Amino acid sequence: MSQLSFLCIATFFKGHDFMRACKEMGNTVYLLTDQKLANEDWPREAIDELFFLPSHSNEPNDLEQMIVGLAHTMRSRQIDRVVALDDFDVEKGALIRETFRIDGMGQTTSRYFRDKLAMRTRAASAGIRVPAFSALFHDETVTNFLQTTEGPWLIKPRSEASTTGIRKVHSLDEAWSAIHLLGDLRHHYLIETFKPGKVYHVDSLSVDGKAVFSRVSQYLATPMEVAHGGGVFRTATLPLDGDETAALRQINDQVLEAFGMRYSASHSEYIRGDHDGELYFLETASRVGGAHIAEMVEAASGVNLWREWAKLEVAMARKEHYVPPTDSGQYAGLIVSLARQQWPDLSVFGESEIWWRMKKEYHVGVIANSNSRERILELLDTYMHRIYQEFHASAPVPDKPTS
Repeated sequence: MSQLSFLCIATFFKGHDFMRACKEMGNTVYLLTDQKLANEDWPREAIDELFFLPSHSNEPNDLEQMIVGLAHTMRSRQIDRVVALDDFDVEKGALIRETFRIDGMGQTTSRYFRDKLAMRTRAASAGIRVPAFSALFHDETVTNFLQTTEGPWLIKPRSEASTTGIRKVHSLDEAWSAIHLLGDLRHHYLIETFKPGKVYHVDSLSVDGKAVFSRVSQYLATPMEVAHGGGVFRTATLPLDGDETAALRQINDQVLEAFGMRYSASHSEYIRGDHDGELYFLETASRVGGAHIAEMVEAASGVNLWREWAKLEVAMARKEHYVPPTDSGQYAGLIVSLARQQWPDLSVFGESEIWWRMKKEYHVGVIANSNSRERILELLDTYMHRIYQEFHASAPVPDKPTS
């Protein structure tokens, strides 16, 4: 069994299980992270060496500084694979692969998993439904879009994660006022129609553009609603063999194939519009789902997506056949909220179905698992009311990512 050297990029504090699994399989593991995270509790027993970036930004000067530093590092260290563990590291990973000719996702393909405008353009060209959208490059085109589509509209940054930086507008004048406020950053945004509907996420492991493992879940309170309405974040897995699950797996495979996914973990979001009952693609990412969705998937399926992603990457690097994991077939639900208390007392969540409790300042959150989806939904409803009564706090959505 050949030993390989993996450069993991994580400018946020995550990916521990990936690095541990990678190391357990006999590989060398390097971690490239932000200097600010130098003293965090990384799994140092699984990391052969840490390298630090002065900034986790993707500005040209910072990226060039990163490349120069790695060029010196690689004079004495072999790097066989590069894995970006967070959305904000996808550009870095692609640039490193392109520069040093390392196999894996290059810069063109990485755009489809990072740039929301590239995602929509590619999906539409492949015949996949997307909400009506427009780039913000050309004034006349934007005005025509606003005049020929129904509001409200969302103005979205092309490369931020989650709901960061999104603004909802309701009229042509309000839209143009918001666009003008973007100034020289305007070309980094897009505008699209906002239609209410049921929002889903599909968390997958893929080989050759096809999901070999996936779990389909429905947001009961979407990230958008939570960030902009101060609600409580909730999501729950769907039945493995339901019609909605099958439809979502089908469109997810279409997206991964159209976007050129060779192999990776992915987290993709879709909406079934209330206005027409059709499924629409919203966005995707070539990484494990955040906001503790990976833990919820594990509670439902018994599959740790971080560890499996590492096994997949190693198998592809060694040109071995990847054997996907077996799903245990349970249900799970996740609920998370900001809390008024610094360290909330989560002992009030004492039901036997509790699988995980959140340990984070000013946050309350739990994951429950069960053989019954009805029980999961009942628990999430109970917990939502309990959280609003005893814990809930809200804060405005940040203009910049914070974690």
